[in-house]
Amino acid sequence: MNYKNVTIAGSGVLGYQIAFQTAFHGFKVTVYDINDAVLDKAKAKFETMSEAFKRDLNATQEQLDKTRQNLSYTSNLADAVKDADLLIEAVPENPKIKIEFYHKLAKVAPEKTVFATNSSTLLPSQFAEATGRPAKFLALHFANNIWLHNTAEVMGHATTDPQNFKDVVAFAKAIGMLALPLHKEQPGYILNSLLVPLLSAATNLLVNDVADVQTIDKTWIKATGAPVGPFGILDIVGITTAYNINQIAAEKTNNPITIKTVKYLKENFIDKNKLGISTGEGFYKYPNPAFKNPDFLK
Repeated sequence: MNYKNVTIAGSGVLGYQIAFQTAFHGFKVTVYDINDAVLDKAKAKFETMSEAFKRDLNATQEQLDKTRQNLSYTSNLADAVKDADLLIEAVPENPKIKIEFYHKLAKVAPEKTVFATNSSTLLPSQFAEATGRPAKFLALHFANNIWLHNTAEVMGHATTDPQNFKDVVAFAKAIGMLALPLHKEQPGYILNSLLVPLLSAATNLLVNDVADVQTIDKTWIKATGAPVGPFGILDIVGITTAYNINQIAAEKTNNPITIKTVKYLKENFIDKNKLGISTGEGFYKYPNPAFKNPDFLK
């Protein structure tokens, strides 16, 4: 693995975290997004990331200064990838948007660039053809709060070159991740194969009026010792992602409960811009959600 220059396409919930983590570990990182206003928001988030790295990883000011020096920004895709050894795509979890992005990317990326999707639910084989370089394409999926939950699931598809797979596993380790190689394609990978059913079960209980948000979360936290319940997790993941996943499932299955969930999330959260931690409110209000209250389990 001789990657030096890494481009992160998309500076949303996970994109900016991947960029910062990669830059912190000494790689030159270019952050690409659709316009400068979105990139300015990402730059502001890097200040928050710096504080988190100081608090949680005991990062020094010198390390953080070097991290910032390793970061550059552009809204021009050709500029963003002109030197890229690896491009990590973190655009919205919508097949149409991803395919459009890969068609544009294929026209401007150098021959050497390996593409990796950070998709949490979609399979690399869905986009392999659109990339124009199937052998150099695979999935590299990170969990939220990447510097703490430092997992990286690496998943190829049928025609991914085994050497590129090994190189991406090595890269994941080089940026401080626990690399988790998957031997075959699996919708939801490992993490979301376990997590999505939990979150779906929680929203089903809610939209079917079985119990309210806090009661469901209290049950999970108390009974399992988990630090946060499913609705707290949804706020971290981002309610837009949950909405998109449910919308795709509703279209495929026509399941009445999934359709009900989509309507519920749209009316109560998406339309009101209550998207989770990123907007300061989702199922809970931030920075002091109710589940952090010492009396929450009483």
